[in-house]
Amino acid sequence: MFTQSDLMQLNQRHISVDTVNAQLSSFVNGFPPLDIVSPASTRNGILRPSVAEREHYVQVWQNYLEQGHSVLKFVPASGAASRMFKDLFAYLDNGVETPFITEFLSHKDNFAFGPMLADKQGQDAVRYLLHDMNYGNLPKGLLLFHSYRDGARTPAMEHLVEGALYAASKGVVRLHFTVSHDHLALFRHHIAECLPALEKKYGVRYEVSFSEQMPSTDTIAANPDGTPFRQPDGSLLFRPGGHGALINNLNRQNADIVFIKNIDNVVPDKRKKDTVLFKQLLAGVLVEEQQRVFALLRDPNVPEEEKARWRRPIRVCGVVKNTGEPGGGPFLVREADGSVSRQILESSQISDPQLMAKATHFNPVDLVCAIRDENGNNYNLPDFVDPQTGFISHKSKDGKELLALELPGLWNGAMSRWNTLFVEVPVSTFNPVKTVNDLLREQHQ
Repeated sequence: MFTQSDLMQLNQRHISVDTVNAQLSSFVNGFPPLDIVSPASTRNGILRPSVAEREHYVQVWQNYLEQGHSVLKFVPASGAASRMFKDLFAYLDNGVETPFITEFLSHKDNFAFGPMLADKQGQDAVRYLLHDMNYGNLPKGLLLFHSYRDGARTPAMEHLVEGALYAASKGVVRLHFTVSHDHLALFRHHIAECLPALEKKYGVRYEVSFSEQMPSTDTIAANPDGTPFRQPDGSLLFRPGGHGALINNLNRQNADIVFIKNIDNVVPDKRKKDTVLFKQLLAGVLVEEQQRVFALLRDPNVPEEEKARWRRPIRVCGVVKNTGEPGGGPFLVREADGSVSRQILESSQISDPQLMAKATHFNPVDLVCAIRDENGNNYNLPDFVDPQTGFISHKSKDGKELLALELPGLWNGAMSRWNTLFVEVPVSTFNPVKTVNDLLREQHQ
C-alpha cells in the first residue's frame, strides 16, 4: 500500500507504519460505543462542597503550597484566532452589515484594541484589525482582551496573573504554554516583555516554558472508502490529531500538581475572585484525594489487586451547571471489567440524545491533575489513554471529501484511565471567547 516515498514521509514525521495502519483501520471499523450508565449529577458523582468545606479545601491547598511542592499551570495555546473573526472576514468579502457587524462597529471603542481603531470606520476598521494588526493570523493568546489603566492585557498575561494568585509555590510561579511552531517566537517575546512588571507587582518569580505539538501525533487523512487520501503530488496528507495529542506534551512536564485551563477562559482582575477561590478549592480536593490514595498504596494490608486500581494519575474536574453553553460533560461509564468510572465525554461520543438531554452539567475544561505516584515518580501518561475513544469527522481539501481522525481528547479519552473526581464550580468561572463580540460581554469589560 505504501510507496518508498510514503515510507520516507512517515520516517520524517517519526510515525510508524503500524500506527498509520491502525488509524486507517479506524476509518473502516469506527470506534466501539461507550457503555454510558448515566450523566453524573450532584446526587451521583459530582461533589458540591458547602461553604465550610470550601474554606477547608482552600486551606488544604494553601498549606500544600507552603510546603514548597512543584506546581505548574499548563495552558493549551496553539489555537489560531481566525475563527473568532469569521464574521469580520465575511464582512470584508461581501460588505453586508449583519447584526453581528453592527454590534462590533458600534462598540469598537469598548474593545481593549479599540484605541487602535479610533479613527477608522466600517470595512476600513475591520481591514486594519485583521490585516494591519494581523489579528486574523495571530494566536488567540496574543490578542488584547482586557483593558486596564496601565495598559491592555492578552490572555497569556491573564494566565500569568492567575498563576501568581493561586499557584505560587514558595514564591515561584511555573507556567507551560503549548503553542504552534509559527507562533513560538511571538509568544517568547511577548512573555519576556511582560514578566518584569508582573514579577514586581505580585512579588513572585516566573518560570515559563513552551512546547509544540509533535508532528508524530498528526493523523493520516483518508478517502471516504478508508484508503489513504493523497495530495495532487501523490504524497500522503496528515492533519493535527486534536488536543488529545497534548498528552505527550503534558507527559514531559515535571510537577507534583498541574492546573489545566484553556487559553481564552480568562477574566479581568475585578472578576477573578471566583476563579481564584475555586481553583484553590479544586486543588485542595485533589491534595486530600491524593493523600488518601497514597495512604492506601502504602498500607501493607491492602491487596495488590486493589492497589493496582488506584495506582494511576488523579484528576479533579470542575464542572458547571448547564446553561446552554457548548461543551462535553461529566458522565458515568461502565468499563469492560464491570466497574463504573467518571468520564468527561464530548457530544460526539454520546449517541443517545436522551442521555444528552438529562445531563445537568458541562465541561468547562477546568482540571487539576496529580501526575506522580506515591514514590514521587512521574506516571507515563500515554499508558492511561484509551485508544478506542477517538472520533472521525468529515472534512474536505481542494474540493475533495476526506475523513479526518481525532485522537482521544486530552480531557476525554487521553485521561480515560485516570482516577477522576467531579466538583461543581459556578458558571462565573467559565468565560470563553469564541467570537470577537464575546469580548463585549460584561464578564470581559
